[in-house]
Amino acid sequence: MSDDFYELIVKSPSEPGEYGYRPSERPILLHLENGIIILDKPRGPTSHEVTKLIKRILNFPGKVGHCGTLDPKVSGVLPIVLGNATKLSRVIAGTDKEYVGVLYLHGEVNDEELLEALKKFEGPIFQRPPLKSAIKRALRVRRVFSLELIEREGRFVLLRTVVESGTYIRKLFYDIGEYLGVGASMRELRRTRSGIFNERESRRVEEVLEAYRTWKEGGDESKLREVVLPLEVAVKRLPKIVVKDSAVASITHGASLKAKGVSMLSPDIKKGSLVALMTLKGELIALGRSLMSSEEIERADSGVVAEIERVVMPRDLYPAMWKRKE
Repeated sequence: MSDDFYELIVKSPSEPGEYGYRPSERPILLHLENGIIILDKPRGPTSHEVTKLIKRILNFPGKVGHCGTLDPKVSGVLPIVLGNATKLSRVIAGTDKEYVGVLYLHGEVNDEELLEALKKFEGPIFQRPPLKSAIKRALRVRRVFSLELIEREGRFVLLRTVVESGTYIRKLFYDIGEYLGVGASMRELRRTRSGIFNERESRRVEEVLEAYRTWKEGGDESKLREVVLPLEVAVKRLPKIVVKDSAVASITHGASLKAKGVSMLSPDIKKGSLVALMTLKGELIALGRSLMSSEEIERADSGVVAEIERVVMPRDLYPAMWKRKE
């Protein structure tokens, strides 16, 4: 979908309400509790070690996680989620990934043979996770959306590839070498994009440290707010249903969204779509599964329009208005 609807509900003025905060106006501690850092992971440490380092730098008391593990020798985009944002880990980690890497051929291969091999590995491929993987080593299918030759110098080949989440690039490069009959290995790899997050907006560990110190020592929150983004950025591309204040608390308690609780919605919702349920201030309440299309929701006077799959917002931000007498 277009980003226009996201801009409308998150950044533009909406109906005033006495509850909650616009994502950009949360008090700094609440901002951190609902934050995402698009980290530029360096080569060397594991994803787990970098996550622990960020938690220590921010002196953050709650949960901190990462979305989409990178091997120690791999650098690049690694989303770090703080507090309530950890509830979005699976959604963020399950998106497609883009990598740029160096494949080293163990024997002589001409350009025509190489390009033919790359074409063969676009589309669905079979992969078995490596021995050191933390998951079960069952044969599985993963999709390679594109495999592009950027440049070549002798046996060193610079490739850009876009793949389904869970695809092992080292194994992909190895299999290309086996297909060519000469063998191949991965020499360098960098993740340049993870879903909607790309390396242009990523931040180094040193930038996180500097932003935190600037806030703690001088009281200036601006750099920290630039480094730590509100969790709503993770659902920027999802279709959205904006919910009336009177229905927010019931959703945080797991209730389904009914037609009477809908304020407005994006026009691209299909039956069965994953949708983001938002407040009038642009806060993410929960992820849900739509039971109707946009057109059906607009016509509905009653009934359930979306079932809840994952509640993100804490229960105490909006009052339980169903307890109030009309």
